[in-house]
Amino acid sequence: MAGKTEQSPAHKTALYGMLIALAFVLSFVETLIPISLGVPGVKLGLANLVTVVGLYTVGIGGTVAVSMIRIVLVAFTFGNVFSMMYSLGGWVLSILLMILCKKREWFSSVGISVIGGVGHNIGQLCVAALVVKQAGVFVYLPVLLIAGTAAGLVIGLVGGMIVERLPRFIKKL
Repeated sequence: MAGKTEQSPAHKTALYGMLIALAFVLSFVETLIPISLGVPGVKLGLANLVTVVGLYTVGIGGTVAVSMIRIVLVAFTFGNVFSMMYSLGGWVLSILLMILCKKREWFSSVGISVIGGVGHNIGQLCVAALVVKQAGVFVYLPVLLIAGTAAGLVIGLVGGMIVERLPRFIKKL
């Protein structure tokens, strides 16, 4: 939380486990929502809600660990090696940009989420270009920029509300 206090290893393990489980469930829910914008792989990015909230609550290290575990679990459960490769490619650019912007305090949670959504899509396109050895995949960039911005706005707004209310909720526990 903002102004984090030292937590026991058991508390951290339980918290990270809950965040991984939440991200995993959100990834599953996302597989049930059909979205077709004429571009393969366009999703809402619901699991990125955990990433945004994590950056403001458990810090960079915890968020990176939770995200990496989520990507591997989701790929092995709902996808394959290629889906993991695309997810990791998008995630690397996304998380680097989000961390940079958060550390510099350039943007709110909404701005950081939008940058993450757009960065994720650009990262995935770069992986796709390497896999198919064609720069032609970048023809999808305009649609993916719009989709990443829209999804980032929604995730950032919801994430900001959660981060704002989380300390009050935790005090009640």
